Amino acid sequence: MYEAFIAAFIGLFVIVDPIGIAPVFAGLTQNMPKAVQHKMAIKGTVIGTLILIFFALVGKPFLGALGISMDGLRVAGGIMLFIIALEMVFEKRTERKQESAEKMDDYFEDISVFPIGLPLLAGPGAIATIMLTMSTYEHDLMAQGAVLAALALVMIITLVIFFTAGKVMDLLGPTVNAVLTRLLGVILAALAAQYVLDGLKNTFLG
Repeated sequence: MYEAFIAAFIGLFVIVDPIGIAPVFAGLTQNMPKAVQHKMAIKGTVIGTLILIFFALVGKPFLGALGISMDGLRVAGGIMLFIIALEMVFEKRTERKQESAEKMDDYFEDISVFPIGLPLLAGPGAIATIMLTMSTYEHDLMAQGAVLAALALVMIITLVIFFTAGKVMDLLGPTVNAVLTRLLGVILAALAAQYVLDGLKNTFLG
């Protein structure tokens, strides 16, 4: 059971990469009040956790029934993430937020489901990892419980890091934030492209 917990924790922490995606979260929420930032962090983390729990328990039969492969999921997630990355680089998100704010004073875009919950937290890699880890301990309920506990710990750590990332971005100031947002958009675009490339490579080259 302990081995299952440690293996799942290390695998999920590396794949989810909360330290790596925290600046992306901060960039997406930099113009939001603290309360809204915290709300997005909590909702996104909860949604990502629920998605991963779902795939941990019924992922294989669910995808199989729909005829969807993990590689197809990678390509779809990569394309959606790439669109968000382009908006970050060219500041389209900021323009859209300003236009929406003019129509609705208290409006703030809900990014908790997309892209925070899916595919940044519950991305193809995390879904594949949790599904494969659970299948490894298919006949050991205690070990599967340890895997789910490891998932919960990773997501709690992720939430704490998200809260800290917003404060760090505030300290850096608007100019540095603008530069970081564009830089993170480029990195996010590269991550999205890698999702697509991995999906295509596995599909056509095995």
